[in-house]
Amino acid sequence: MRESAPVTTPAQWLAGARPRTLPAAVAPVLVGTAVAAWDAGAVWQRALLALVVALALQVGVNYANDYSDGVRGTDAERVGPVRLVGQGLAAPPAVKRAALLAFAVAGVAGLLLVALSGLWWLLLVGAAAIVAAWTYTGGPRPYGYAGLGEVFVFVFFGLVAVAGTAVTQSGVLSELAWLCGLGVGALSCAILVVNNLRDIPGDTAAGKRTLAVRLGDPTTRRLYAALVGTALAVPAIVGVLGTLAPTRWPAPAILGLGALVLAVSPLRDVREGAVGPALVPVLGGTGRLLLGYGVLLAAGIVLGALTR
Repeated sequence: MRESAPVTTPAQWLAGARPRTLPAAVAPVLVGTAVAAWDAGAVWQRALLALVVALALQVGVNYANDYSDGVRGTDAERVGPVRLVGQGLAAPPAVKRAALLAFAVAGVAGLLLVALSGLWWLLLVGAAAIVAAWTYTGGPRPYGYAGLGEVFVFVFFGLVAVAGTAVTQSGVLSELAWLCGLGVGALSCAILVVNNLRDIPGDTAAGKRTLAVRLGDPTTRRLYAALVGTALAVPAIVGVLGTLAPTRWPAPAILGLGALVLAVSPLRDVREGAVGPALVPVLGGTGRLLLGYGVLLAAGIVLGALTR
């Protein structure tokens, strides 16, 4: 007798989208829009489209990761967020369709954004982002299994997301955009690093050679602290540059350092050796840190634009 497919509730689909990772989509759009306001002027309709692209891409990555890891069997012994396929909550084809639908939404919104900005070369960047999102854990040679996931996150949820959001509104690819992309990308990587730190035992058993598995537990914890420190250094650098060259750099961007308050708890937990389920709150805390960082850094840059 044919086994019926599981009935997945809306709450389970929402949990499978991994909401705690969504700040990685929101923060770069906030910061990129602020950079556009400093460089030439923000265009809010385009900012909204950039936000749709970023959110849809993040959700697509999460569902694609759930599907690919689930069918490979590497989600069988995990702790943390819901795994739709690995826990038998949804049929693999349904999760695959959800991922492809999210990528389609990102593609349509991206096409509209490119058409409005006239920067057609960005279509290649968008296509590369979608391909990279799928092949993170999908395809015959997933690069996430080779320890390269952080590269994808840094490039596409840091540099590309911030600079892309800015350039589609202002037409300018500025030094400020790249520097802010470095900070946002570092914290986005920190989310993945703490996620993979939590999963070291299961990934090791499944043969998934993430960067955390390759580096080992102690070095991965140091990497997390270094990424947070790198991100917090960015508003300090921009603030100093702003005092030296106030027409080129927004000194009030130093407000981004206020996110240090949100960094204390997750840094302490990682430093003190939290493992397994104890790292789940750190994942949420790092997401809140990234969102707070994005809000404060963006506010400082906009303040600089208004007072220049």
